[in-house]
Amino acid sequence: MTTKDNRVPALIRFASAITVLNLFGHFYLGFEQSVAHWVVALLTAYTLEISFEVLDAKINKRPIAFMKGSFKEFVYFLLPAHISASAVSMLLFTNERIMPVVFATAIAMLSKVLFRVNINGKPRHFLNPSNTGIGAMLLIFPWVGVAPPYQFSEATSGWADWLLVCIFMTLGSLLNAVFTKKIPLILAWVGGFFLQAVIRTTIMDTSTIGALMPMSGIAFLLFTFYMISDPATTPITKKGQIIFGASVAAVYGIMMSLHIVFAMFIALMTVCTARGCYYWLVDVFASKEKIQSTLKTGKVSYKDTLTHIKEPSYGAMVNGSIPNL
Repeated sequence: MTTKDNRVPALIRFASAITVLNLFGHFYLGFEQSVAHWVVALLTAYTLEISFEVLDAKINKRPIAFMKGSFKEFVYFLLPAHISASAVSMLLFTNERIMPVVFATAIAMLSKVLFRVNINGKPRHFLNPSNTGIGAMLLIFPWVGVAPPYQFSEATSGWADWLLVCIFMTLGSLLNAVFTKKIPLILAWVGGFFLQAVIRTTIMDTSTIGALMPMSGIAFLLFTFYMISDPATTPITKKGQIIFGASVAAVYGIMMSLHIVFAMFIALMTVCTARGCYYWLVDVFASKEKIQSTLKTGKVSYKDTLTHIKEPSYGAMVNGSIPNL
């Protein structure tokens, strides 16, 4: 099965998993957020996703992507927005305030449109949408926090605690092994997290066990299997995945040494930004070299070298296959 074939099945399973988790969390586990937070986040994401597509189709004078197929295709079109909104509303805690969740969801959706670079000749968003929305809120509004980790296991005890962990790990491993192919990234992140904890606590003479404790929580499992492994904003090659996962762990360790809170989300956003800047520089230098080479050979005019190839539409970006890195 190719990467393109894998995309829709992976989206369906990720969306299904996060939907079940939200339903189970709100109606049994006892999530601290209200159901209204989730509903409003979903409505915000759906509205923006549809609006961006309609606007892009009008500007580029092309058919609207989700109007070309059946209702099932329309649902597939909204799956990325559904996943981002569900993650933002589940992982942020804004007390009774709903507008911060709307704002965070809007940032998540806008990041896909505003922050794009050419990766192997194809425009792609390079920021993890859910993580960007969460990270931006934590940086902009200090009074906003992450959801308390206890909410995922407060209502369970004994064997149910272990069952919940096993379900998260089994489903996450299956999704990432079969569909996203991100197991090397996950292993690099987990291994890097362990190493940074040992190195950091040895240098600073603090508790190593305490630094490793986050690995035992469900919040860490969710971040590992469902956040950092986002297929659209992480490398595809094994080497790239290992570098990416280890980099997030290294940046996390540095931030923890500097006493920066919410370091996981900010570390991932930092590495995604650095990756985007790298590909932007690669594209800039490649464009300059191409223009200079073309001018030197004299095969086309200078005016022709400045003519830009029309970028794929937003709809094509959302529905297209993930490029090989």
